[in-house]
Amino acid sequence: MPRHHTTPMQSQRGFTLIELLVAISVMALLSLMSWQALDGMGRTEALTRQRTDDVLVIQAGLGQWGADLDAMVETGYLPAIDFDGRTLRLTRRDALESTHTSPGVQVVAGGLQDGRWTRWQSSGLNTRGTLLQAWEAAARWGQRPAPDDANRQIAVAPAGDWQVFYFRNDAWTHPLSSVGTPATPPAGDGNTARANLPAPPDGVRLVLTLSPGQALTGEVVRDWARPVLGGGKS
Repeated sequence: MPRHHTTPMQSQRGFTLIELLVAISVMALLSLMSWQALDGMGRTEALTRQRTDDVLVIQAGLGQWGADLDAMVETGYLPAIDFDGRTLRLTRRDALESTHTSPGVQVVAGGLQDGRWTRWQSSGLNTRGTLLQAWEAAARWGQRPAPDDANRQIAVAPAGDWQVFYFRNDAWTHPLSSVGTPATPPAGDGNTARANLPAPPDGVRLVLTLSPGQALTGEVVRDWARPVLGGGKS
């Protein structure tokens, strides 16, 4: 009697085309989600870095603003500080005076140029004539910068507006409406002394409106008080 050998049926089943397509779609979706997460992290990091850079730039600009006011001096020929509604000018001790390489004073100006809060400064001045020339050059710069002003100015930050207020007689007022106490002219030089120069204000307030569309926007306020009054800066 012949023997019949039976072979167990082994079920061998692969993936169907639909299952493969579903698996590929799931992996693609997971890859897309991962990429979006990484992209979001990168954008957040870039925005944070840009914001930090903007803050540091503003802090440096405000620090220089305070340093200029701290070094403000009265020459007896010009107002120590003047704001015409567009440009602020002041006379300060020469920043290089400590090295004795350029003794004297400097004229510093600030204003909006091409949508940016910008600072301008002269070189060291040693004579009355050069002081007056620099003072007028700063006024011209405020109206329309000349080509040679590019080496004397630095753009601090994009800004849409800025305002300056003086603190006098226990109140903040606009410089153009403030009436200061006449400064005492230098003794012994009646030919060069200019009488009725306004005394520097007890405090100066800067209100800077940063332009939208950047990492740091809004209004920045910086108050400064004359060191001789024993006040501080905020």
